Amino acid sequence: MKLQEYRNQFPILEEKVHLGNCSQAPQSVAVMNAMQEYLDNWRTVGMDWSFWMEGVERAKASFARLIHADISEIGVVNSVSDATSMIASTLPHDEKNHVITTVGEFPTVGHVWHAHQHRNRIALDFVNSDDGFYTPALFESVMRPTTALLSVHHVAYYNGAKQNLKELAKFAHAHDSLLFVDAYQSMGTCDINVKELDIDILVTGNLKYLLGIPGIAFIYVRKSVAEQLEPTMTGWFARVNPFYFDSTHFDYGEGARRFNTGTPPVLAAFAARGGMDLIYEVGLKRIEQRIDELSAHTVAGVKARGLNLASPETIPHKGASTAIRVSDSHDVETFLMRKNIIASARGDVIRLAPHFYSKEADIDSALDAVLEWTKL
Repeated sequence: MKLQEYRNQFPILEEKVHLGNCSQAPQSVAVMNAMQEYLDNWRTVGMDWSFWMEGVERAKASFARLIHADISEIGVVNSVSDATSMIASTLPHDEKNHVITTVGEFPTVGHVWHAHQHRNRIALDFVNSDDGFYTPALFESVMRPTTALLSVHHVAYYNGAKQNLKELAKFAHAHDSLLFVDAYQSMGTCDINVKELDIDILVTGNLKYLLGIPGIAFIYVRKSVAEQLEPTMTGWFARVNPFYFDSTHFDYGEGARRFNTGTPPVLAAFAARGGMDLIYEVGLKRIEQRIDELSAHTVAGVKARGLNLASPETIPHKGASTAIRVSDSHDVETFLMRKNIIASARGDVIRLAPHFYSKEADIDSALDAVLEWTKL
C-alpha cells in the first residue's frame, strides 16, 4: 500500500490538517477497532481477566517487535513519569547514586531526578547545550565513579534535535554507567534497535507518533540489567505470580516483569497495540524516509518564508517536529486551529510535526498560516 493510501485510516484528515503528532496522534481506524475488541468483550463477558491480560501481553509483544527486543524485557506502566520514577527507585545501585541528565529533557524526567535528590537518594548534575545536541564531551567533566545513569532524550521536545544514542551508550558504558533514554518524541518515526544502539533502558508513551491514547507507557530494560535492579515503586503485577495473593510473600518477576506495577491500563493497551501494529505494517524504515522528506520540505519552507527556525537545519540531526520561534506560540496555535490546522505550542515555538500520512501541501498550508499570523 502506498503511504498516502493510509490517510483513509485517519478520518480527521478529511476535515483538518493534522501536524500535532508531537503532542497527540489523530484517531485511526486501527486503534478504534482494537479498542472495540475490549469494549465488546466487556459488554458480552463482563469480567475476563484472561482476555485482558492477553491484550496487555500482545501490546508488549508489539512494542518489543518495534524496538527489536524480547518481550521479557518490556514492562507496562501508565506514563513515562511512572517509568522514570520506577528506575529512580532502584538507586542507589551497586553503591552508585549519581545521575547526569540535560536541561533539554522534558520536565517530568528532570522533576523525577530532583524529587529523589531531595530525599537524599541520588546526586544530580544537569548539563546544558547551546545548540540542543548533547555529546560525550559535554558530559565528561561531570562524570564520576559513582555515576549510575546517563539520562538523555532521543529527540528534543522543544526543537527536535536528535541525539546520537550509539555514541552516548559507548560513552556511558566506558564509565561503567547505564544509558537511560526517553524516546517519546522519536518512537514511531524512525527505526530504533535497542540492541544495535546498546541502550540499557528506554521509556516511551503511545499517544504521539505511536498513534495511541494517553494512559500507557512502555519501559524496556535490558534483561541482564533488569535482573540487577530492585524497584521500590512496585505492585502486584511485578511479582512472579500476580495471582498468588499472599501479601506476606515478596518476590520480583523475571526480567522486566518487575517493572510492572498494579492493574495494567487494559483499554489503553488494546489501543496501543492497534497503533503500533499499524506502524509496523507501514514499516519504520519507510516512515523514517518519509519523515526526512517532510522535514526537508518544512525546513526549506520556513526559510523561504523568512520565518525564525528553531530546529536544526541538517535533516539527519532532527526528529519529525520542526520548531518556529514566534512571539506568542499559544496564540499561533489558536489561530491555526481556527483554520482547521493542528499544531503544538511549546514555550516560544510553534511546532509542526507531520507523520507518514502527511502531505507537503499540509505543511505549506500551515507555514502560510504562520506567516499570515506574523503580519497581523
